[in-house]
Amino acid sequence: MDINNDLKILTKKEVLAWAFYDWANSAFATIVLAGFFPIFFKNYWDSYSDTALSTLHLGIANAIPALIMLFLSPLIGAFSDIGGFRKKSLLFFTLVGCISTFSLFFISKGSWVIASLFYIIGSIGFMGTGIFYDALILIVSPEKKLDIVSAFGFALGYLGGAILLVFCILITFFPEFFFLKDKAQGVRISFPIVAVWWLLFSIPAFLFIHEKKEELIDIKSHVTQSIKRIFHTISNFRKNRVIFFFLFSYWLYIDGVDTVARMAIDYGLSIGFGADKLVLCLLITQLVGIPAAFFFGYLGQIIGSKTGIYISIAGYFFITIWGSMIKNPWEFYALAFFIGIFQGGIQALSRSFFAKIIPKNRNAEFFGFYDMMGKFATLIGPLLIGFVTSWTHNHRIGLLSIIILFFAGGLMLFFVDEKGKAHIE
Repeated sequence: MDINNDLKILTKKEVLAWAFYDWANSAFATIVLAGFFPIFFKNYWDSYSDTALSTLHLGIANAIPALIMLFLSPLIGAFSDIGGFRKKSLLFFTLVGCISTFSLFFISKGSWVIASLFYIIGSIGFMGTGIFYDALILIVSPEKKLDIVSAFGFALGYLGGAILLVFCILITFFPEFFFLKDKAQGVRISFPIVAVWWLLFSIPAFLFIHEKKEELIDIKSHVTQSIKRIFHTISNFRKNRVIFFFLFSYWLYIDGVDTVARMAIDYGLSIGFGADKLVLCLLITQLVGIPAAFFFGYLGQIIGSKTGIYISIAGYFFITIWGSMIKNPWEFYALAFFIGIFQGGIQALSRSFFAKIIPKNRNAEFFGFYDMMGKFATLIGPLLIGFVTSWTHNHRIGLLSIIILFFAGGLMLFFVDEKGKAHIE
């Protein structure tokens, strides 16, 4: 482990620009997806529904963009690979996400359907950026440094999300100091703040990351070629067990990870914890996630990405069981601490592991499939919690239902050869 060499890699202009995009869009993941939207949805936009029904509504709002991106991800990934459109595609989805997030400010109380619509569009923008952001790692990072570069991106994301979250907490807890009427207005104004932050800090990526320019072809031919390429890649999966088994494993365990991130606030509100305490728990997760992401990045270089992922899966197994039984506020804070440890680790190592086993010249296409599996997971998890909770009227059983996903994902990961490399004809 050469720390000086790692620092040289991490301080390269294109690596910093790439990592700062995580700083930019993590504001949406932290403040909108995980924090303020679930709180405001349950207490303001959908306040006339009972808690079980609002949980179902939130689960559906999370599932719809996942379903849409399930079908779009491989196509837009292949499309951008052929024409060198990764940065342009990243810009398009960034604008979609930012405009939709900004628009949440204008939605009135009780309008949960309209709020859900803008949330769905914003989530599609956020999910779409993930495909091209992840794919660009192979342009900015040497293959041997993928673990630490991937972790660096997540660490900056946690830091940026934490800084903006602190500011949004302040304007929510002390609205009069910022010339606002009440806490509700503090939450509402947080949405345009996130949008501006996301757009502003994405600029370095568009300026300093340089992808190879390719001769463009007409759109009809472009789309036809993209579709043919996808089916050709799928046919090759049968010959590349390492990709097939990893994607299947990733789909299962990341389902649980993303569901915990998106539904934790709703779960805490439903079992009686105050919104103020839950937002502080989210801040704990962000702050702990910064050193944890770096730790797992180095751990992946020492013991291997696969072993590091297994450690994180075991951590989430423990988190889910404990979370279904908590009764005291201090337990929620402790869980937030452990989520911070394992969340960044499993995300960073999964991304770098996948980057190691795919062909470099097909990175956006393959990360389209990677993103597709992740979004398919986001479709199943929230719906599972939503329907189980609605059926049993027990939020604790709803949370516990996702534990099977961690077990099954870990089992499937056993069949993945960490030294394997895909060979695409």
